[in-house]
Amino acid sequence: MKKLLKNVGVWIFIAMAIGVAVGSIMGPEASMFKPLGDLFIQLIKMLVVPLVVVSIISGTATLGETKSAGLVGGLSIGYMLITTAISVALAIFAGELFQPGASLSADSVAAIATAAEAGNSGTAPSMGFWDTVIGMIPDNPIRAMANGDILQIIIFGLFLGLGIASLAKDKREKIVNGFNIILDALIWCINKVMYVAPLGVFGLIADATGTFGFNILMQIANLVWVDILVVAIVGLGLYPLTIILFSRVPIKSFFRAMLKPQIISFSTASSLATLPVNMEACDEMGVSKQTSGFVLPLGATINMSGNAIYYGLVAIFFAQFYGIELGMAEYVSIAVVCTLGAIGQAGVPGPTFLVVAVLVAAGIPIEGLPLLYALDRVFDMVRTTLNITGDAACAVVVDRFAKGDNQA
Repeated sequence: MKKLLKNVGVWIFIAMAIGVAVGSIMGPEASMFKPLGDLFIQLIKMLVVPLVVVSIISGTATLGETKSAGLVGGLSIGYMLITTAISVALAIFAGELFQPGASLSADSVAAIATAAEAGNSGTAPSMGFWDTVIGMIPDNPIRAMANGDILQIIIFGLFLGLGIASLAKDKREKIVNGFNIILDALIWCINKVMYVAPLGVFGLIADATGTFGFNILMQIANLVWVDILVVAIVGLGLYPLTIILFSRVPIKSFFRAMLKPQIISFSTASSLATLPVNMEACDEMGVSKQTSGFVLPLGATINMSGNAIYYGLVAIFFAQFYGIELGMAEYVSIAVVCTLGAIGQAGVPGPTFLVVAVLVAAGIPIEGLPLLYALDRVFDMVRTTLNITGDAACAVVVDRFAKGDNQA
């Protein structure tokens, strides 16, 4: 019991329940608690830009070690980026197809959109393809960071990270270690901010329920089942297809071996905690230790297709939720930030803050984000299970070509 009470997630859930009750009883007067939520949101905004900058640079720079791995490194990173990009595309398509955030009444949507006008115009500006591409590249990275232009920050971070990766090992390690120390400090800050989360969630939920009614919370159920659907399509469709086409491991053997890692990942919601068991599963499938020892730790760090799906769906969900029309520029921003932003995300359980970056990049208000925190554990378990499945799928695919290369 004491262990449960020390769990921030439990307190967030309790705060959400109390917020619903208070909002239902007090009605619009519950808006008096909104400043608690505003404080929490402001603390998140304070950390999101430095967190994105440091994690992207650190994660990309770490890939400098893959040069010595040659073919294995190139194939692994290519597989992870391509499957993640496809996963994001499926998430965006499913979000637009099933409209999980668009089932409120017209009056409620209008009221929500009006409430969001302070931070967003409500309609995305129209931009052409080349305008979007050119706009991704910052003319001044410092100004991009000051303005919170997440997409430009990621592009700069990737470019600088690759530059660091090209340095000699002794120089690279010093810089990467420095960034990792800063990242550890930022994670400490995030953990402290999460102590404020129950109060913030209470304030925002009470205000939302009092202003818009209980129906606003039922929207989250739509997001849950669409997220699970896309994860199932990728986990039971895309990954098995790549295994059938590009590996020598029978698909039945793959899923038989993966049962234990998937159960552990689902219960712990941690890719890193599942890593030893995932390595055992790859051994059982006949993957060489050289390949699995390289691909799986790398995948636990940068292969986050489950996270990318979640980011994309949340962006579409809140765009619909606030009545915001997305254009080409916003879809490209969501896809790029989801795909590239997953690089360097730690494989540990807990709410992911990169979704804030995705929303900001697409010009979508983040004020409704705490609505998801009470169910974040469910999302986390689902996305982590897909992540470790993708890591193993990558290992068996890459191992076939690596063995062929060695035999040649």
